[in-house]
Amino acid sequence: MSNFIRLFRYVVLSCVVILAGCDQSDAYESSGGDVGAINHVAGQRINWFSVNGYRVPGTGGGYCCVMIPDKWRPGLMTHIEWEIDPNPHEKIPRLTKGVGFEPKALAEHEAKYRRYSADVSVPEYDESAGITVHFLPCRQVKVYAGIASYGADTYPIKEPTDMQEPATCEN
Repeated sequence: MSNFIRLFRYVVLSCVVILAGCDQSDAYESSGGDVGAINHVAGQRINWFSVNGYRVPGTGGGYCCVMIPDKWRPGLMTHIEWEIDPNPHEKIPRLTKGVGFEPKALAEHEAKYRRYSADVSVPEYDESAGITVHFLPCRQVKVYAGIASYGADTYPIKEPTDMQEPATCEN
């Protein structure tokens, strides 16, 4: 058999294998969507958070992209990790030239950062454009994956954005 025919068969077989891996008939098709967050706890800052391993800086929105199933299904969960600065307004001494912070003081401040994680149930949605993570007191997290905006009547998370962290948490 000529080298050309062997090469042709190899290319065709490779294409079939690659296309089989691209099969979109799965019942759980997903699409990319923006990820954002709302911090409901007054006096603390979210340094960063991640949704299913996709890490974004701070809160806000418009960070692309996290994969969200096109259709909600029972038992749908997401894994959230985050780091907080419990004292974001602490004065940290600057270096003598004013650029950057004194390393020891900065290290002491950063040692107070706290990291958490939670597996969170995703409430039912009809259509998704992404996911919004809500950080609540006592390391509680809620997510929303629908298309309504925070504050709208149809938005299921109603907690205000200026909640105080209690002295002790039950969980």
